[in-house]
Amino acid sequence: MENIVEIKELNKTYDGKYKALDNLSLRVKKGEIFGLLGPNGSGKSTTINCLLSLLNYDSGSIKIFGKEMTPESYDIKSKIGVVFQDVAVFAELTVYENINYFCGLYIFDKTQRKQYVEDAIKLVGLEEFKKFYPKQLSGGLLRRLNIACGVAHKPELIILDEPTVAVDPQSRNNILDGIKKLNENGATIIYTTHYMEEVEQICKKIVIIDSGHVIASGTKEELKNLISTGEKITITIENLTQELVDKVSKLKNVISATNENETLYVIYKKGEDNLSNLVDFLKSNNVKYSKIFSELPSLNDVFLELTGKGLRD
Repeated sequence: MENIVEIKELNKTYDGKYKALDNLSLRVKKGEIFGLLGPNGSGKSTTINCLLSLLNYDSGSIKIFGKEMTPESYDIKSKIGVVFQDVAVFAELTVYENINYFCGLYIFDKTQRKQYVEDAIKLVGLEEFKKFYPKQLSGGLLRRLNIACGVAHKPELIILDEPTVAVDPQSRNNILDGIKKLNENGATIIYTTHYMEEVEQICKKIVIIDSGHVIASGTKEELKNLISTGEKITITIENLTQELVDKVSKLKNVISATNENETLYVIYKKGEDNLSNLVDFLKSNNVKYSKIFSELPSLNDVFLELTGKGLRD
């Protein structure tokens, strides 16, 4: 499959001391929703800024659509849509006028642009707000407007940098649905976020970077197979004692057992019959429990184990 983005051995140092990117290499294939993850300071923003030629880098190469990316690559840039975390719209223009302005930077034919603007408004669900000014919109609606402005010209490559920060669940679902529609319509998407559930929901390929280089890449299933955690079991136990927790922590395949508000949390290594073995142990020790829940590892577990950090650290 064709590579839309190809970054090879990219290096970037700030002030001659801090190495933000350390031989970073990655590929984004045509038609992917590509999740780019990493803790704060991992190099995500530097990667995106280098990718867009907004920042010079020390060495390495960047190709987009098979061509070297430079600050003068206007033919490449016209095929890219960017939505940064910080909302960037004009306060004195209405929703329609904002989208029309940004679309007009790339689409000069008025008839075509009008259709593109209407398509963008429909994509993000702002049909009822065309004549509203940004100050009249909620935070979630303002995020939707920001996205519409970035994608109205129907770019082939879209970079979305934490587009759902601090929005309500309804707006988040609307935005994610819109991203999937853009992808279904042929756009390749690079997506960064601090919400792992979003990555699980929409991303086909995921790369985790830390200290400026890739530490893991693959589908969500492939990433989950990289870690030792195989299963997480939660049990509600009345009068849970530390003695019982200590006993559980010594059972086969148990990585850790903790007590939080009379709830026993057990993390297991990969293995068969973990749940049934735990239930047998509780029965043999006459332990009564009211609720028991088992779940497979999440991407957040992958992130924590591989980086030693929470995504929001």
